[in-house]
Amino acid sequence: MEHQKLIPEEDQELYVLQLKEAFNKYGTVTEEAWLGMLPTIRFQKIAKGDFMVRIGQVARDIHFICKGASRTYFIDTSGKVYTKNLFFEGEFPASLVSILKKEPSYLCVEALENSDIIHINFDAFIAQSEKFPDLKNFYMQYLQKNWVITNEQKQIAQITENATDRYLQLIGEKPELHKRIAQHHIAAHLGITPTQLSRIRKDLK
Repeated sequence: MEHQKLIPEEDQELYVLQLKEAFNKYGTVTEEAWLGMLPTIRFQKIAKGDFMVRIGQVARDIHFICKGASRTYFIDTSGKVYTKNLFFEGEFPASLVSILKKEPSYLCVEALENSDIIHINFDAFIAQSEKFPDLKNFYMQYLQKNWVITNEQKQIAQITENATDRYLQLIGEKPELHKRIAQHHIAAHLGITPTQLSRIRKDLK
């Protein structure tokens, strides 16, 4: 990973609190379990345009955004880029299929802003979750919400809703989107062209 810089200790303490708050959204984690969790993490500053995971790399970490923005994307056989998801502070980008299958990733995880990241080593986390049911509960609740329910809803919306409806849903979830994310990335996430996105925004105004 490029442009590695150290995160000051005072910021690390703040970011650990942010991570703990994110965990507790899925169920309370006891202090004992939390202390068991801490050895699985490391901190990193990542520059805009750098990668947490590249296509073809075997992913090993789940990433937590303390500050910044990122996207996951893949490239089809014709070279077309598809932005799968966009992430801001408090969210967990990852190439989870690569992590679980221990196979080369078909996704890139790219920083769209200069970012402060906590990396959670997946195998170490799973080992700790066997000792602490609170961590296992977080993992199961997170998977159910973000990889089952949310993914299924997005797949249905992609088929049943038009681009304007999908755009309004995205803006509702991430109101700061246009201030921070380039229009072509937003369009790629919606499965439309930047010109189509501009037309939708103009019509809505």
